[in-house]
Amino acid sequence: MNRMHSLPLTAPRALALALVATLALASCKTVQTTQPGAVGVDRKQVMMLSPAEVDKASAQAYQQTMQQATKKGTLNRSAAQVARVRAIAQRLIPATASFRADAPRWAWEVNVISSNEVNAWCMPGGKIAVYTGLIDRLKVTDNELAAVMGHEIAHALREHGRERASQQMAQQTVVGIGAALLGIGDAGASLVNIVADVTVGLPYSREFEREADRIGVELAARAGYDPRAAVTLWQKMGRTGGSAPPQFLSTHPAPENRQRDLANYAAQVMPLYEAARRR
Repeated sequence: MNRMHSLPLTAPRALALALVATLALASCKTVQTTQPGAVGVDRKQVMMLSPAEVDKASAQAYQQTMQQATKKGTLNRSAAQVARVRAIAQRLIPATASFRADAPRWAWEVNVISSNEVNAWCMPGGKIAVYTGLIDRLKVTDNELAAVMGHEIAHALREHGRERASQQMAQQTVVGIGAALLGIGDAGASLVNIVADVTVGLPYSREFEREADRIGVELAARAGYDPRAAVTLWQKMGRTGGSAPPQFLSTHPAPENRQRDLANYAAQVMPLYEAARRR
């Protein structure tokens, strides 16, 4: 029977672990990723990772995901759907300048994956994927599709992926060095895997979701899409059949008052929508 042997946590080792934790915290920076916009999102964020290294990891993770979809024959199978999704993106992307001057110049990529999942996501740096299950199962209008995409783009603008990856990397730094000090090995994950996981695989916090809801309706309104569609979209999600919620809903948990909040945010940005329609 194999046993894992570790060294006792002596006072010097405990002190070393405390020093590692302190250094990990010291490497973090408080940043303001976006302008508040009309919806007033102004929370400051703590980051350990730089935008450049996260964007590089995101580009790699996105490329890997698209390559996998290509091998499965599920990437951009419908020219009409791809054209529709990209046309909406082309209207939403210029609106991102209201929150970040640099965002319209990102290396944006927009693709459609054939899958029964009701889902969509946007990796750091503007790497978007929309699943056909979202389009087909919910019968979304362009306004509703813009609401989904605006919400996901908002996560990228706020760098929620970078924020969560920073949290995970800080934890791994402490745990990994601590494990080495204690003689029990290290099992860290690459940044590419972490970025993919926090963007696609794991649910965002309610705080992140609330910020994405608010910014998402403003992006839609500025792009000339009816921001009230965010409410009808969630109503459709709630009516989706089956015992389990759709993937998009399950990874974006909504409290009972979320539709009411979305309605309030939409009402707040209606003047922007009306102005966009007159242009």
